[in-house]
Amino acid sequence: MAISRNVDLLEPVNLAEHLEKVELYLGQVCQIAGISKMQLDYWTNKAQIPTKGKKQRIYDMDALETVMLIKQAKDKGLNLGAAIEAARRFREQSAGAPEVA
Repeated sequence: MAISRNVDLLEPVNLAEHLEKVELYLGQVCQIAGISKMQLDYWTNKAQIPTKGKKQRIYDMDALETVMLIKQAKDKGLNLGAAIEAARRFREQSAGAPEVA
């Protein structure tokens, strides 16, 4: 009886509200994006993607989104320079767009 009473106290958790706190290591970003570590290193330098960490790069969700947008643009045939620019512009437009409820 006590267990079901405790379960009734719980509410659904909205994980999206907490994603901005998540930080990923280079290997995790590569696995999510489907790219090699060498590609990610190169893209990070070329696109000036901000990272944290001294010995190992740590990526936040904004950095992961940038990597995923670059990957998407590359998959659609853009060269790296154009893919980086497309990702940058997309993020700028998204930042200025009103949120949809």
